[in-house]
Amino acid sequence: MNETPPPAVAAASAGSVPTEGYGPFAHLTVPDSALYRQVMAVFLAAKQRFVVHLRPEDVYSALAPADRPADPATVVSKLDSLVKWGNLRADPDTARVTAVEDFYRKRLIYQLTQAGEAAEEALQTYGTALGRRGALQAVALHDIVTQLRVLLVLSGEEEPDPAKVHLALDALTSRFTALADNARAFMGSLQRTIDLHDVEVEVFLAYKDRLIQYLDRFIHDLITLGGRIAGLLLDLDAVVGPLLRIASVREAVDASPEEAERAEREAFERWTGRWSGLTAWFVSQEGRDSQARLLRGRALGAIPQLLAVVRVLNERRSGRSDRSADFRALARWFAEAPDDEARHRLWRTAFGLYPARHLTVDADTLADRVARPVRPSTPWGEAEPLRISPQLRRTGSYERRGKPRKVVDRSEGKRQLAEYAAKQAAEIAAARSRLATRGEVRLSTLGEFDPLAFGLFLQLLGDALATWRPDTTRTVATSNDGSMEIRLGALEGAGEAEIRTPAGVFRGPDHTVEIVDLTARPQEPARASRWDSPPDPSAAEARTTTPPDHLAPDRPAQEPA
Repeated sequence: MNETPPPAVAAASAGSVPTEGYGPFAHLTVPDSALYRQVMAVFLAAKQRFVVHLRPEDVYSALAPADRPADPATVVSKLDSLVKWGNLRADPDTARVTAVEDFYRKRLIYQLTQAGEAAEEALQTYGTALGRRGALQAVALHDIVTQLRVLLVLSGEEEPDPAKVHLALDALTSRFTALADNARAFMGSLQRTIDLHDVEVEVFLAYKDRLIQYLDRFIHDLITLGGRIAGLLLDLDAVVGPLLRIASVREAVDASPEEAERAEREAFERWTGRWSGLTAWFVSQEGRDSQARLLRGRALGAIPQLLAVVRVLNERRSGRSDRSADFRALARWFAEAPDDEARHRLWRTAFGLYPARHLTVDADTLADRVARPVRPSTPWGEAEPLRISPQLRRTGSYERRGKPRKVVDRSEGKRQLAEYAAKQAAEIAAARSRLATRGEVRLSTLGEFDPLAFGLFLQLLGDALATWRPDTTRTVATSNDGSMEIRLGALEGAGEAEIRTPAGVFRGPDHTVEIVDLTARPQEPARASRWDSPPDPSAAEARTTTPPDHLAPDRPAQEPA
């Protein structure tokens, strides 16, 4: 089934080019746009080989095997859609007709239209412009000086040769256009490099010396040759008009008689605009700096910016204090705080977040908001105004007469919050106690978890699996708050483990696991696991005759209650 072009694209009959819209670009916005681009690439490649017509089977076989559709009829439908949009033209294939019945069969050959070829050239130009990094072409400056000197010599002749004049102006324009375009692209890519958006640190450090030398050399050439070019342009400014007229006449020679005058006028306007742009690029005027001076300023400013980037990278490598390091130190202080009260004091000291006693939301305010809701997108000018006392506007302070308002008693709210926090802490502590294992067990023996304990278990398991690598057999991870530690080990030929929760059954490969509650105070010496370090030999005399737990034979893991 053929795709329907967008409504903004005018439909074209087979073999015709749309007169409105951009029909040849319609294949970029429909499904299977990649296949359409590949089909058009086949026709462009055929044009380079001087092949005019292609049959559907030729297009199908020319597609890459990885991108070739399974059904050849798909390619035929794409060809018909491209014909409707004006990219291709379809003609009857009479070369293979051998009987009268063949005239009634759909046999078509396809060729690239002018509009389709122009669309592909535009797309290629677009891709080339995006991928171009540009360069500062110091050689182009020398070429511009040479061509300007040629024009200065030709302007002194009584009858300049039109071919030489046109050739010199054309070479001058092409070199100047290349210089301007490449300089603009290079400065854009240089700014991305300075911003560290498109470069790796090691690559940048190895590249910066050559880049600075490159900028220094171009700046030197731009200073020396830029002044010379500006002087030549000023010398030619009074005599360049006849030369531009000669080049315009030569360009309009091949135009038809009725179009000759208009073609000459348009050519002269183009050459005049090009010369004005060239002059503005190198010659400054009152109130406006030349583009060459601006480019020189940007190139000069890029060198200290590059050095600043190098300094920042060196500071990162040397571990100099920055905001991220400050936040890590603050997190360590929170972890080392003895109790919640100390953590709250540290929070207030670090961030200065205190409740606003002057802003109170009472029941009347909430009721008014429910009765008359205000959308978040309401502009300030259309919202309900805030009434402010004139005294507050004059003096900056506002005091009510009479007794001051009582401070709202929030002790009951604080008590409820404290009870809620204590209840939540108790539930989390109970979940940690439920998860903690006495030694190493298998996942399949953990039994059933309540929702809170299962959520903590999934977080611990995710932290452990985040450090797992293809060649890893054992790993150790700590929870984000530092309260739990999990030690996970692989089992050879293990089956499937099941952990039941009120919401369902969690299944996965069986592993050995040891979960330690780091906040619990040990009541007895903990049984060492295979991840622990070996005992210190210097403490041998402190041992009793009873062997410690980590030297006793392994006991079977207990089933959870």
